[in-house]
Amino acid sequence: MTTDLTGVPEHVRALLASADALPLRHRMGDATDTARRSAVLVLFGETERGHDVLLIEKSARLRTHAGQPAFPGGGAEPGEDYPVATALREAWEEAGVEPASVRVLGTLPELFLGPSDNLVVPVVGWWDDARQTVTGDPFEVAQVVRVPLAELVDPARRFRVRHPSGYTGPAFEVAGLVVWGFTAGVLDAVLTAAGVARPWDTRDVRDLAAEQERVRGTAEVAEDPADRAAPTVAEEPSSPAVPRTVPGR
Repeated sequence: MTTDLTGVPEHVRALLASADALPLRHRMGDATDTARRSAVLVLFGETERGHDVLLIEKSARLRTHAGQPAFPGGGAEPGEDYPVATALREAWEEAGVEPASVRVLGTLPELFLGPSDNLVVPVVGWWDDARQTVTGDPFEVAQVVRVPLAELVDPARRFRVRHPSGYTGPAFEVAGLVVWGFTAGVLDAVLTAAGVARPWDTRDVRDLAAEQERVRGTAEVAEDPADRAAPTVAEEPSSPAVPRTVPGR
């Protein structure tokens, strides 16, 4: 990690300054003795569209969390410098983010996910040398997206979703996706801690499956077939799969 905040925008600085009081932490349970150590990379950057954060969409072929938007991340490997090396390795494997291009700024409090028995540490990074992202193993990742913060804080894109299990939590409609669950909870807490969150209607509760279907249909109608021939910063279908070895390791 680094204390060099040169060029880092004020909202990221504010997040780091208030990381210990991250709102989400107080809504999570206590970790079990069997919890698997995991990490995710909360990677901020900047493009011509302004400041953004990187997300992936998990493949629909996965057994768990199929098709769900998420931060790059996964379980720690033996002997790995957890949690930073874990988060950087996963971002490389899933989104082609070269570890050397990321300035790791700090970590957020660990969060326990009871249903999956995972203890997750969000690692905060600034993308000093942002490059074109590459979808890694297509069996694991469907696409990589860089979501503008302006969209994430837009009240019109915010609501709550209700899962069949009874879970109800915050959600975002961005990049043709419904971001919900753990990822949406972290984003909600991060935006608040960073001081950029705007008031939104928390009474707007929608059925998750119905909302996913609606957003998927809207994205398909809006998509221009010509765009598929010209990969964007967030997607490059013709690129080879990202190798499973982190550069320099």
